[in-house]
Order: sequence, then structure tokens, then C-alpha cells
Amino acid sequence: MDGERLELFIRSMDEAPLSDRLDRLRREALAKEVPIIRPGTCSLIRTLLVMKKPAHILEIGTAVGFSALFMLENSEADITTMEDWPPRIAAARANFARFGVEDRVRLLEGDAVDLLPGLAGPYDFVFMDAAKGQYLRYLPDVLRLMPSGGILLSDNVFLDGDIIESHFAVERRDRTIHKRMRAFLREVTHSEDLVTTILPVGDGMTLSVKR
Repeated sequence: MDGERLELFIRSMDEAPLSDRLDRLRREALAKEVPIIRPGTCSLIRTLLVMKKPAHILEIGTAVGFSALFMLENSEADITTMEDWPPRIAAARANFARFGVEDRVRLLEGDAVDLLPGLAGPYDFVFMDAAKGQYLRYLPDVLRLMPSGGILLSDNVFLDGDIIESHFAVERRDRTIHKRMRAFLREVTHSEDLVTTILPVGDGMTLSVKR
């Protein structure tokens, strides 16, 4: 089976529709080489939001706000999101104002490792799309903040395909992230607190539900 053709077919059948203004933001971000969630990721998120109907969403990794705005357009939830890079913080704030959703978004500035311990929650949907080498460090606080039945969706866990390579086959500069992501995947798939599946969506995702 041709995996690339199959992915293209699925995308043609199952791409989540975007509003005109969100599609404009998508094109602007891509033109500036800002990483945003992929079409398949959008489709999965939309389906999960319809299924879960969350009241409070936590996003780790705002970038320019595209994924937060997509979740706002596809749910009635409010969102707490966090970002540590000043240029993207400024862009995200401008985009939230441009879309008129400031009353539904709380944007926290700083490193998620420092910010998460100060949150009280609960958050019934968590989207993790930040520094890949830090996912395991985020996890204890994320679990604390999630109620039973809460959903954790973690993006880019395949590391552009590197995750299936041996430690020594990965570029030396990427070995720490590779090691940490493998540790994260082992933790979420073997945790007594979570039921997890790994999905070949985009650059790989884990879908976890808290017991």
C-alpha cells in the first residue's frame, strides 16, 4: 500500500474546514515559516472537541495562536495557553484581538515548566505542542490538572521520523530530544493513570485519556 497516496486520499476526504479568516492566518503563518498544526491534526482535534465538549482547554505552546483559535472556533470552551518566545507572544495577542476572542483566552508568558505548577485547573482537554524534549517534564502537572476522563493530545511525537531510529542513528545534536521523547512515549503508554494510543497523524500524536 502506498502510504503517501493513502495520506493524500484521507486528507482529501477528511480535512477540517477552516473559516476564511482562519485560513488567511494559516497562509500567513506558512509564508513566514511559522509551524502550525497540520490538516490531519485539525481534523482529529475537531472530532475530539465535538466528542468531549470541553469547558476548559489547556494548550502548551501557543506559537501565533492558530491552534488556539481553531479550538475556539470548534468548541464553546475557554483556553489557557502558554508561550515563551516574545515575538510569538506578541503575534498571538494581536491575532486574538483580531479575532475578538480575548474574553475566552488567557495567554501566559513564560516557560511551561515554570507556569504549570501555578495552575489550578481542572482542564478537561489538554493540547501539548511545545518543546518536544520537555514533554515528560510537563506530564506530572498536566496529570494533576486533568480530571478523570480528561483528554491529553500530544503532537509531533515522531520527531520527523527520527523516533523509530536507534539512538546512534540520530544526529548527535538531536539525541537528547530523541531519548526524552522515547521516555515520554514509554511513560504515557505504560502509565496506570492513562489509557493511551499512538496515532500516525501528522508527525505523530499520542491520544491519552485519564482514568
